[in-house]
Amino acid sequence: MTKRRLRTGPTAVLPAKPDLDELLRIVRLADPGARREGDDIVAADARVCAPVEAEPALTGGELEKGWAVRVAAEGPLPVNFFDRFLAEGLAFRLNGLAVCRGEVSDPADDGEGGPAVILPVRPTPEELAPLLEQEEEGVAFTAGEIRAVLVPEKGQPPAVQELLPFATELTAIELRGDEPVKLGALALELSEALNGIAVDRWRFRIDAAEDLVSSGAPKDAAEAPEDVSTADDAEDDVEDVAEDVAEDGESDGQNDGESDGEKGSKGREDA
Repeated sequence: MTKRRLRTGPTAVLPAKPDLDELLRIVRLADPGARREGDDIVAADARVCAPVEAEPALTGGELEKGWAVRVAAEGPLPVNFFDRFLAEGLAFRLNGLAVCRGEVSDPADDGEGGPAVILPVRPTPEELAPLLEQEEEGVAFTAGEIRAVLVPEKGQPPAVQELLPFATELTAIELRGDEPVKLGALALELSEALNGIAVDRWRFRIDAAEDLVSSGAPKDAAEAPEDVSTADDAEDDVEDVAEDVAEDGESDGQNDGESDGEKGSKGREDA
């Protein structure tokens, strides 16, 4: 029964059993209102189940010994894929792997996505000018080798709930680049200057630039080779960021079905 339950929702598989207080601290980066219920943690309408020992088969033999932390959606999610984001964000911070729909991934090795700065209102180009250079009118910007795109924030991430009373149009400045520490530093600088909140790609709050470097990776791994891209390459990169954001939007409608399916599986097992 335990093995079946593990497969009904996104799961972080960790190399060591996490301390429950530390687990709660990390989950609260995604939802400051997260609370303990016994050994489980409830964040928004998702339940982070207590760690259980997992067999190697859960990760296809990638981890000989692991502890599985399953995330189960229990109601409408505040943002699409919030349950999956919780599992992947936990795996990233605790040097583990993520298992979703039977697929095993290492969030630390996934080069897609990047941090963002969530703002309560859409900033004007004049407000961004001191920190970002505009490339395309109202949409794309750069800061050295970092690309930035201004897009509406989809849903209401619990990590930025303190902005909601002042929000007229939640907006994200999505950042992309090859050096996580530089991305984190810019995200924090933008959040300070524009009264926003810096988050990682899974919508966990970040408090230091190094939060974008996995605990399992050496700190010098964040140092990437020098970028020798041309101006044309930079323009292509900006277009790629915009396409990534657009693709995320196209997948919005899929999340409800995924979470409902997971809840249905859970209900059948409980029955």
